[in-house]
Amino acid sequence: MHRLNPPLERFRVLPGQPLDLHDIPTRFDAGIPKHEGKALMHKLQKRLVELQSLLYAEGKRSLLVVMQAMDAGGKDSTLRRVFGPVDPAGCHITSFKAPTSEELAQDFLWRVHQHAPRAGYIGVFNRSHYEDVVIVSIKNLVPKAKWQHRWDHINAFEQMLTDEGTVIRKFFLHISKDYQKKRLQRRLDRPDKHWKFNVADLDERARWDDYMRVYADTMTRTSFDHAPWLVVPAERRWLRDLLILKSLVDTLEAMNPQTPEPTFDPNTITIPD
Repeated sequence: MHRLNPPLERFRVLPGQPLDLHDIPTRFDAGIPKHEGKALMHKLQKRLVELQSLLYAEGKRSLLVVMQAMDAGGKDSTLRRVFGPVDPAGCHITSFKAPTSEELAQDFLWRVHQHAPRAGYIGVFNRSHYEDVVIVSIKNLVPKAKWQHRWDHINAFEQMLTDEGTVIRKFFLHISKDYQKKRLQRRLDRPDKHWKFNVADLDERARWDDYMRVYADTMTRTSFDHAPWLVVPAERRWLRDLLILKSLVDTLEAMNPQTPEPTFDPNTITIPD
């Protein structure tokens, strides 16, 4: 299978290392023509389907995929293209919106934990528990002394999931402020996209530098071997999808799920007429 250039390791966030998202490209050349990339993506989609079927049959471990991005970063389209072919019987996507009053009355991980994938499943978080650090810190929704502890709580939570058999992969879809402006303008220009435009997104856009800073701090504090963050350049959408597909296929290949041994001897079974 074609080797990506640069390799996926280039995009991995190293724990505790300084990270400035302004210095990371949002668009790059992967050393592969688009038509070859699309062909490779098709092969990776087929392999992802095969591996997900094996994971489901094995029924012992699970895969959690966390997807974060700025508004108009492409989370929904990424999930459609990456997971569209996957059997929905063994894959569950959860989109986290603003917490309800019931959720606010619980600890911040309460609503997230109940959607963690059970054994045999791929679980996908479209936004996630990381909103409860990034959003709350920028908007001062809880005291700093409280939200700063949430990095440690998240690390403990993800370590617990790992210990119980869940493999975790986290992706930040990286776009520039100029690219976001174009995507938001597109929603205004096209009547069929008006429903996707939220005036409140403009308030968040005004805090762009704050978001870049807090996301960088959060990823460096929560990226580990068992739950790494990858910063994916997301402005070339086919390449964005290819990088994520390659990461997930590599992850599942390393997990090497196996179908269980039958509890009977198939040679002794005769199907009656």
